[in-house]
Amino acid sequence: MGREDHQLHIFFFPFMARGHVIPMIDMAKLFTMRGCKSTLIATPHDEPTFLKSIAKPQDSGFDIDVVTVTLPLKEVGLPEDCDNLDKLTTEEMRRQFTRAIMMLDRQLKLLIEKLAPDCLISDMFLPWTNEIAVECGIPRLVFHGTSAFSLAGSECVRLYEPHKKVLCDSEPFVIPNFPGEITLSTMQLPDWVKEENESTELFTEVRESEKRSFGVVMNSFYELEPAYAEHYSTFLGRRSWFIGPLSLCNKETEDKAHRGNQTSIDQHDCLKWLDSKQPNSVIYICFGSMADFNAAQLHEIAVGLEASGQQFIWVVKKDPSVEEGKEEWLPDGYESRILNKGLIIRGWAPQVLILDHEAIGGFVTHCGWNSILEAVTASVPLVTWPIAAEQFYNEKQVNQVLKIGVDIGVKRWVRLSGDSVKSERVEEAVKRVLVGEEAVEMRKRTKALAEMARGAVEEGGSSWSDLGALLQELRLQRLARHKKI
Repeated sequence: MGREDHQLHIFFFPFMARGHVIPMIDMAKLFTMRGCKSTLIATPHDEPTFLKSIAKPQDSGFDIDVVTVTLPLKEVGLPEDCDNLDKLTTEEMRRQFTRAIMMLDRQLKLLIEKLAPDCLISDMFLPWTNEIAVECGIPRLVFHGTSAFSLAGSECVRLYEPHKKVLCDSEPFVIPNFPGEITLSTMQLPDWVKEENESTELFTEVRESEKRSFGVVMNSFYELEPAYAEHYSTFLGRRSWFIGPLSLCNKETEDKAHRGNQTSIDQHDCLKWLDSKQPNSVIYICFGSMADFNAAQLHEIAVGLEASGQQFIWVVKKDPSVEEGKEEWLPDGYESRILNKGLIIRGWAPQVLILDHEAIGGFVTHCGWNSILEAVTASVPLVTWPIAAEQFYNEKQVNQVLKIGVDIGVKRWVRLSGDSVKSERVEEAVKRVLVGEEAVEMRKRTKALAEMARGAVEEGGSSWSDLGALLQELRLQRLARHKKI
C-alpha cells in the first residue's frame, strides 16, 4: 500500500492556556474518531493532563497520542513551573512566556521531520508555526478559539476605525460593513486596538500568518452564525471550516469530567447536589481560568447571589495561601447561611457536566467562546459579564443577535480584573435569567440552538460535512505532495 493510501496524520499544537488547550484536545479526538491519526503537542508538565483526557479514546483503539516540547523558561527569565499562561500574574511574565513559545521552532521542526504528519493545526497565537509547516512541505491550519462574529467584527473595526470618529470613549458606534447594526464603544475595545503595543504587533503577525495558511478551522457551527460565517469567508476572504461545537465529542460523564484540570470537587458529589434541585432552578457562575477578581468584587458577587434568593453553584479561584472559609471577601457566616442553597467550588469545576444537568437554568459567564458554546449546547441562557480579549464581541452576539442572554452592565475592557459590578446588578441579572417570562423565552431559544448544534455534528450535519470536506482536501494535498516526490 502506498503512503498516500494511509490514514491522515494530523499534528495539533495548542497555545499553552486552558481555554486554548481544551478545545484543541477535543478537536484531536474528533479527527481521530473520523479515521485520522492525531498527535497532540504538550509540555512535560501538561502531558499527564493531556493523556488523561485522551485515555478513553486510546483504550477504545483510536490512534491518538501526545508528544512533548520543552519550553526554554530559564532562558527568558521564568521559573520552571510557569509553563502555562494561566499561572502568570504580570504582563512582563506573559511577554516572557510568549518569547519562550517562539523559541520552540527547532523542536517543532524536528518533530515534524521525525513523525511526518500530513498537516499541522496550530493555535492562532503560534503564527511562527506557519513558516515551519511551509519549510516541511505540509499545510498549516489556524485554530481560532472564537466565533466568526468576533473575528469578522474585530477586523471591520481595525479596517474602518469607527472608534476614532466618536467624541468620547463611551459614545457607541456601529461596526461598519458588518451585518446586524452591532454597536460597541471605544471603552469595550482591547487595549491593542486603541493604541499600539506589543500585542498589536502579535495580532498583526497572527493576521498575516492566517492569510498565508491553508485555512482556518472554527469551533462553531454554521447554523449559529450564518451571516457572520458568510461575511468571514466572502468579505475577509478566509477559507474556513466550521466543525464545532467540539465539546460534543465528549459523550459520556467521564469524558466530560476529565476535560481540563483535575476538578476541585468530586463529580459525583456535584451531580448529587444538583439532583436534589428542581429543573432550571440553579444559576452557575464561572469566569474561566484567566479572570482574577479582587476581594471587593468577590464580596459583591457573594452578597448579590444571596440577595437574589436563588440557588447557585459558584466557581472561585482557589488561593492556596488562605484557609478555606476564611477568605476576606466572604461575608460573616455566609457558608452556613447558604448551606442548602449554594455550592462554592474553589478551583476547577467539571463545567460541561454541570451545564448539562437539568437543574441549571442560567450561567453567569465572562463570555469566553468555549463557555458560550458549552452553554448553547446545554440549552442554558446566559448572564454576560465580559472582561477582556474578544469577550465584548461575544456578548453582543449572545444578547443582540441570538437573544439568549442578559448583560450584567459592564462597560469597560479591563485585562484580567474586569470592570466592577455592584451586588444589586448581580441580584437583578440572576433573577432575570432564572425567573419569569423573559427567562422562559430565552430557554426556548437556547433549546432550539442546542438542537441545531447536535444536528450539526451528527452524520450529514453541517459540521460533520465541513470536516469531511476538509479531510478530503488534506488527502488530495498529500497525494499531490507524493506525486511531486
